[in-house]
Amino acid sequence: MAERVQQPPAKRLCCRPGYNPACRQGQRAGGALCGGQGTAQGGSGKTQSPESLLDIAARKVAEKWPFQRVEERFERIPEPVQRRIVYWSFPRSEREICMYSSFNTGGEESGAAGENSDETRLPFRRGIALLEGGCVDNVLQVGFHLSGTVTEPATSSEPETVCNVAISFDRCKITSVTCGCGNKDIFYCAHVVALSLYRIRQPDRVKLHLPISETLFQMSRDQLQKFVQYLITVHHTQVLPTAQKLADEILSQNSEINQVHGAPDPTAGASVDDENCWHLDEEQVQEQVKLFLSQGGYHGSGKQLNLLFAKVREMLKMRDSNGARMLTLITEQFMADPRLSLWRQQGTTMTDKYRQLWDELGALWMCIVLNPHSKPEQKSCWLRQLKKWNSVDVCPWEDGNHGNELPNLTNSLPQGAHANQDLASRPHRTVFTRAIEACDLHWQDSHLQHIISSDLYTNYCYHDDTESSLFDSRGWPMWHEHVPTACARVDALRSHGYPREALRLAIAIVNTLRRQQQRQLELFRQHKKELLHKGVTSITNTEGWVGHPLDPIGTLFSTLTERETDSSNSRLGLFQIFGDCIFCQEGESYLALAVETALLGLGQQRSMPDGLYAQEKVCRNEEQLIARLQEVELNDSLIKIFRKQAVFLLEAGPYSGLGETIYRESVPMHTFAKYLFTSLLPHDAELAYKIALRAMRLPVLESTAPTGDLSRPHHMVSVVPNRYPRWFTLSHIESQQCELASTMLTAAKGDARRLETVLESIQKNIHSSSHIFKLAQDAFKIATLMDSLPDITLLKVSLELGLQVMRMTLSTLNWRRREMVRWLVTCATEVGVYALDSIMQGWFTLFTPTEATSIVATTVMSSSTIVRLHLECHQQDNLASSARTLALQCAMKDPQNCALSALTLCEKDHIAFETAYQIVLDAAATGMSYTQLFTIARYMEHRGYPLRAYKLATLAMTHLNLSYNQDTHPAINDVLWACVLSHSLGKNELAAIIPLVVKSVKCATVLSDILRRCTLTTPGVVTLHSRRNSGKLMSLDKAPLRQLLDATIGAYINTTHSRLTHISPRHYSEFIEFLSKARETFLMAHDGHIQFTQFIDNLKQIYKGKKKLMMLVRERFG
Repeated sequence: MAERVQQPPAKRLCCRPGYNPACRQGQRAGGALCGGQGTAQGGSGKTQSPESLLDIAARKVAEKWPFQRVEERFERIPEPVQRRIVYWSFPRSEREICMYSSFNTGGEESGAAGENSDETRLPFRRGIALLEGGCVDNVLQVGFHLSGTVTEPATSSEPETVCNVAISFDRCKITSVTCGCGNKDIFYCAHVVALSLYRIRQPDRVKLHLPISETLFQMSRDQLQKFVQYLITVHHTQVLPTAQKLADEILSQNSEINQVHGAPDPTAGASVDDENCWHLDEEQVQEQVKLFLSQGGYHGSGKQLNLLFAKVREMLKMRDSNGARMLTLITEQFMADPRLSLWRQQGTTMTDKYRQLWDELGALWMCIVLNPHSKPEQKSCWLRQLKKWNSVDVCPWEDGNHGNELPNLTNSLPQGAHANQDLASRPHRTVFTRAIEACDLHWQDSHLQHIISSDLYTNYCYHDDTESSLFDSRGWPMWHEHVPTACARVDALRSHGYPREALRLAIAIVNTLRRQQQRQLELFRQHKKELLHKGVTSITNTEGWVGHPLDPIGTLFSTLTERETDSSNSRLGLFQIFGDCIFCQEGESYLALAVETALLGLGQQRSMPDGLYAQEKVCRNEEQLIARLQEVELNDSLIKIFRKQAVFLLEAGPYSGLGETIYRESVPMHTFAKYLFTSLLPHDAELAYKIALRAMRLPVLESTAPTGDLSRPHHMVSVVPNRYPRWFTLSHIESQQCELASTMLTAAKGDARRLETVLESIQKNIHSSSHIFKLAQDAFKIATLMDSLPDITLLKVSLELGLQVMRMTLSTLNWRRREMVRWLVTCATEVGVYALDSIMQGWFTLFTPTEATSIVATTVMSSSTIVRLHLECHQQDNLASSARTLALQCAMKDPQNCALSALTLCEKDHIAFETAYQIVLDAAATGMSYTQLFTIARYMEHRGYPLRAYKLATLAMTHLNLSYNQDTHPAINDVLWACVLSHSLGKNELAAIIPLVVKSVKCATVLSDILRRCTLTTPGVVTLHSRRNSGKLMSLDKAPLRQLLDATIGAYINTTHSRLTHISPRHYSEFIEFLSKARETFLMAHDGHIQFTQFIDNLKQIYKGKKKLMMLVRERFG
C-alpha cells in the first residue's frame, strides 16, 4: 500500500472477526496456530493442551472491544491481562494480509509459490520470500504498535537496502502502515507483508511490551527526566525542535496542551470513537483509478480496473467495510472522468469496454445497498451519495446510448398517479437508478427470512393454488418478486459471504419460475385456437432476463454451480455441491437446476431492447450463458431436462421465443437453437430439427408487419425504414441465423427428406444474399469432402441456394457478384451436364448478358470443363449449341458488352458466327461506341476477315471526334491502325476512309503522321481480284491525299493560333519545335514553301506584341 512518512490516525469500524472462521479459533488460515501460550504448529499431529480461560477471554475482547472501553469498564487491569489482550489484538489470518497486498484472492494466493514470474512479483509473494529468507529483524511490539526492519537483498542493479516498517493495529485489523521504501501503490508493500506474517507465524519470537504510557506511568520523576534526555540525545537532530516546542507549551499555564487531561499514546490502542477497519490508502486508490482511466483502455488499464472491481467483491465477501469505501473512491473518479462531458458534447458514445466497466460499477452498488446486515444510517448515506451522482448530467444511462423506456420494474416503489406518463417525459435511467430503487428494499419479510435461514422450511399441507401462493404443490417455498430484483438479492447474499443463504433463495426463485412456466403453458392451451387464428401476438415479457443489467439468469446459474479447485489447482469436479439438494426432486442436482434455469431464461420470448449497447449486451450475455452450458457434460438426467424444456418452448406460444406465434420484434433464438440442436441431435433428432426449424424465422425482416401487430406502430411501416435504425445488431443476428442453417445442413447430409425441409426453411427465412451464398458454399464443401463420394442431394441443395443468390443479386450491386457467378458454374459442373444446360437456358433470370457470355458460356466451353464432365461427342455438341444460343441472345440484348464474346464463342459455327456479325453491324449505327467497334474490328482482322475489319473500322470512325489538342488520346492508335488497314487493302478503301479521318480528327500531329504513312508505300499489296498493284505511289496533288494534306495544313494553322492565345515563355521552345514539324508538312505541298512563309509573316504581324517569341521565330524561320 502507499506508505507515508507519518502514520495517520487509525480508523476504526467494527466489522467481521479477524480470523478465518473455517479454522479453529486461535488458528491461522494457513494451518498453523496463531501462537501464544499453549500453541504449537498445526498439522504436526502432536497433542495440544487446551487454551487457558485467560487466553479465551482476552481473544474475544481483543476482537470486539476498543482498548479505551476496556480501560473505562475496569478500574484496574492486571498487567498479564493487558499483555494477552495486546497479544491477541494483532490479525491472526493471512487471508486479509493477502487481500490487501495483491489483486488475487487469498484462496488463489495460497497455492504453490513461484508458479509463474508474474505471481512472484506480487507483494504478498515477495513478502513471503523475504520472510522465509530471514530478512525480517528487530521486531518489537509496543502495545498496539509493531515495528521492525526488513532487508531487501542486493541485486545486480540495486544495492542492499534496509527498510524500517511500522504497523498499527486494533481489534485484529491493521489500521495504518509506514515503510521506508517509499512505495506508492494501492496495496501493502512486500516489507509490510513480511513483518505482518512474521508476527502471525512466529508470535513467540516477537518481544511484546505494554503501551508506552503504561511504562512511563511506572517511572519516577528522575527516571522520566533521564528517559526524555536520553531520547533527545539519541535523536537530537530529529526531535530537538519538537521537544523544545512541547516544553515551552507545557511550562505555559494557559497553553492548549495544559487544558487537556493526559497525553496521546500511539501505542495505547483505539478509542471508543475510532472506526475499526483495515488500512486503505484513499489517496492512492483515487490516483490509480484516475491513471487507469486516463490511459483510455490502453496498457491493460481496463484489466486493472476490472481487478479493482474484483477486489471490491473480495472485500464484500470477507464482510470488510472497506469494500463500500473503496467503491465510493472508484466511483468518484469515474464520475470525474473528463471524457464523459466530451462525449456528451460531441454526441458520441463511450467505448464498449468502458461501458462494461460502468455496468459493473452499477452492479456492485446494487450488491452493497442490498447488504442484508447493513445499518439504516449506512443505507441512508449510500442513498444520498447515489442520488448525488445520479443527478449529474454526464452520468451514463443504463442502456448506453439513450434513455430506457421501461418503467420502474423492481416493484419496490409504488407507481403513483404519474405511472402512465408519456415515455418521452420520463427521466432517463442511469447506471445508479436500480441501486437507488434497491435502497427501498428490505429483508424483514418473514417468508423471505424463513427461506434463507433454513433448509427445512416447507409446508406440505399448503393448498393455496393462487398465482401469489407462498408454496408450490409439493410444499416447497417460492419467492414472488420481480425476477431480476429477486436475483439481485441472491447476488448480494453471495457477494457478502452468505453462499448457503444465496443458494436457498436461488432454489426458491427457480421453483417459482418452474411453476410460472407450467401456468403459462396451461394458459396458452386454453386460448390457443384464438391466438393462432389471429396469427399475431403481443410481447409477454417487456423486460428480458438475458441481457438484463442485473443479469438474473447468470446470477442463478453461478449460485447453483460454484466451481471448486484443490490446493494444487487440479480439477476435482466442475461443480461444488452443498450437501444434499434442498427443495429438489428426487435425484435432481444443483447442476440440473442450473441448466434448467439457463434454458428457461434463454428461451424466454422478449422484446429487442432499444439502443446499440443494449442490443449488443443481449447477444453477448446469451453467448456467455451458452458458453457456460457447453462446459457441462450432458448425462441422461440433463438430456431429460433438455427434452422437457424443448417441448415447452415449442408449445408455450407467446411465452416462448420458439412458440408458434411470436412478437415481430422479439429477440431471435438462432444462437440458442443451435446449441439446443447440437445437444439434442444425438438423442432426439426429430425434436432437435423441430427446434432448429422453428428458430429459423426472422419476422422483423418481413416486408410488412401483420395487421394486428400495432404495439409499436412507428416501427411497423416496412423493412426498409425500420431495418437498420432500430436493430443495430441485425448483421450479427443474420450471421447467427446462417450458422444455424449451416449446422442443420451439415447434420442432414445423406438424408434427402431433412435436406429438403432445411432448404425450404432457408429459402423462406433468410433474406441476405451473402448469407445464402455462404450456405451454398458450405453445402458444396460438405457434399464434396475428399474422403467420401459426392453427396448429389446436398450438391443439388447447394446449387438451388446458388440459383437463389443469382436471382436476388441480379438487379442489385454486389461486389462479390463475379465470384458468385464463377462458383455457381463450378457447382453446376459438379452436379452434371444437365445442370449446366439448365442454367444456360434460363440465363436471363440469373445473369446479366455480360456475365452469361464472359463467364458462364466461356467456362462451359473451356476444355477443363469438358474433361471434368467426361462428355461424349454428342453431349459436347449439345452443350456447345446451348452456349452459342446463349451468346447470340446476350449479343442481341447487350451488343456493346457481349458482341465480341458472342463472336468468339461462335467461331466454330459458320451460321452462328455470321449471325453474331450481323448483330454487330445492326448495333454499330446506334448503340456501340468507337472503342467497342475498333476492338471488334481488330478481332476480325486477327481472325482473317480484313474487309469486315475495314467495314467496322469505318463505322467506328463515324463515332470518333479528336480535337486539336488531343495528341495523346487512346484512340489515336486505333485511327492509325484503321488507316494502315485501309492502305493495305487498296486505293479505293484508303480514299473512302480519308474523308472520315478528316472529319473526325482535328489534331495536326495525328493527321501529319497518317499523311506520311500513306505516302511512304504503295496502297494495297494484293487487290480484291488478285491483280498486282501497279506499284505507283499516290500523288499529294490528287484525291484522296490532297484532301488529307489540306486538312493537315489547316489543322496546323488552327492549332498554332490556339496555342499562341495562352502561351507562356516556358513553352516557347516547345512551340518553335511544333512550327518546325508544321513546316515539314507545308513543304509536302508543291507551293508549300510560299504558304509557310506567308503563314510565318502573318504570325509576326498578328503577334508582334510577343517580341521575344517572334524574335525566336525570326531566328529559326527568317
